[in-house]
Amino acid sequence: MYNKQSLTIDEQISQLINRGLIISDSHLAFHFLSHISYYRLAGYWWPMQSEPKENHVFKVGSKFEDVISLYNFDRELRVIIFDAIEKVEISLRTKLIYHLSHEFDPWWFQNLEIFQNVPEAVKTLAVIEEELARSKDVFIKSHKAKHKDDLRFPPSWKTLELTSFGALSKIYGNLKTDVKSKNTKAKELGLVNHTFLPSWLQSLGQIRNYCAHHSRLWNKNLPGRPKLLPNPPFNWINEVPEEKEMHVLYIHLCCLNIC
Repeated sequence: MYNKQSLTIDEQISQLINRGLIISDSHLAFHFLSHISYYRLAGYWWPMQSEPKENHVFKVGSKFEDVISLYNFDRELRVIIFDAIEKVEISLRTKLIYHLSHEFDPWWFQNLEIFQNVPEAVKTLAVIEEELARSKDVFIKSHKAKHKDDLRFPPSWKTLELTSFGALSKIYGNLKTDVKSKNTKAKELGLVNHTFLPSWLQSLGQIRNYCAHHSRLWNKNLPGRPKLLPNPPFNWINEVPEEKEMHVLYIHLCCLNIC
């Protein structure tokens, strides 16, 4: 049974000192722990603790100032990565709208015949419908007012502007392999074909969510596994990691660099 009780900030500082963490300025530590929770900072001092980790004893020389430095580094890293992913998201949205609207029509995303998994496509459409219903954007309100008798969604260049990166990734990944635009989009991002892009987008979408929700990204075991190109036509990565290392941020940043 879990029986730990809440500690005051002074008690948190005392506990860290007793466990071996060097805190040279208790007032500064109190300030940070007042604004950043103890448990949140624990992710940054975890590597500073000796084995077994369950004892929570810090290695000799571990400093609270270093914990804060790591925290600030991670915060700045998320800002940079979020900005880079934004460019990928906007590009994906733009190219999906452009190429598929020309290959089919402006309402291609409602055409279930072009998707591999119809039930999944229906689920995605349901999510999009909810986003449209919640939207307060003027261009959506105006479209609904002018086209009351048109029961279709607004055309893709309006509807997909409201769609999340996750939904866009699902739409792309679910397209049938004979849809020409699927390969066109991948090649425009420097990939050989569409085989690899869905896993890359899924991984970047997960990282985007970490950034958007201010979650720790440094030293995190990432769930996504980007599919690697066996014979890449460009030097996209310096050293391909082993399968056991696929959870690290490095491989995901290499994917982001290509996109």
